[in-house]
Amino acid sequence: MQMTQTQRSQVAAPIETFRAEALTKVYPGETPVHALRGVDLEMYEGELAVLLGPSGSGKSTLLNILGGLDQPTAGHFYFRGRDVTKFDQEELTQYRRDNVGFVFQFYNLIPSLTARENVALVTEIAQHPMTPDEALQMVGLGHRLDHFPAQLSGGEQQRVAIARAIAKRPSVLLCDEPTGALDSKTGIVVLQAIVRANQELGTTTAVITHNAVMAAMADRVIRFADGNISSIERNTTKLKPEDLSW
Repeated sequence: MQMTQTQRSQVAAPIETFRAEALTKVYPGETPVHALRGVDLEMYEGELAVLLGPSGSGKSTLLNILGGLDQPTAGHFYFRGRDVTKFDQEELTQYRRDNVGFVFQFYNLIPSLTARENVALVTEIAQHPMTPDEALQMVGLGHRLDHFPAQLSGGEQQRVAIARAIAKRPSVLLCDEPTGALDSKTGIVVLQAIVRANQELGTTTAVITHNAVMAAMADRVIRFADGNISSIERNTTKLKPEDLSW
């Protein structure tokens, strides 16, 4: 059956997860730091975006605001049409708990808990979680469930951190330099876990990095400079992490 023009438009139209409007962040001090200077940006359901730029360009500040960890000085950002900049602290906590998964450069695992127990910290408070075993299977660690962080390599610890972030089935996965402390071979394994979560869960995923090689695996590449978005490019062909040339 042939689709009508309206049906084709509906199929093609991406669903907006985030919309940022004139987001500004100024850190006060003797010399105020302008981390964001009126950023406008949309992010879409299920996309994987790579945010590139040098240290101090504003990309981590933007991610912290989108994740509800920080508030802008001015401007607004919307999550599925809701203005998050108007949320009170209780609403922000609920927003983070229900919708956002975080992955940072350093794994922040609790040393006295096993991989399974570290992930269970999230699944016990989530609304519709996977089991810890399911989340760890998704990142390729089904055979390491009962190992402690000290018994795991750096890449394995980062994959436990990813499993912890995705176990609550978040709408959004925000990754800040997730391979920054890893060698290239281990970093590729971590990126494979992020891509798999993005594809299988349909999670809107943003990966911050200074490594321009990762741009080739993204749906869109968003470049930052001096608190502004300097360019946005869409990849017509995406590479798998294992095909990146480090």
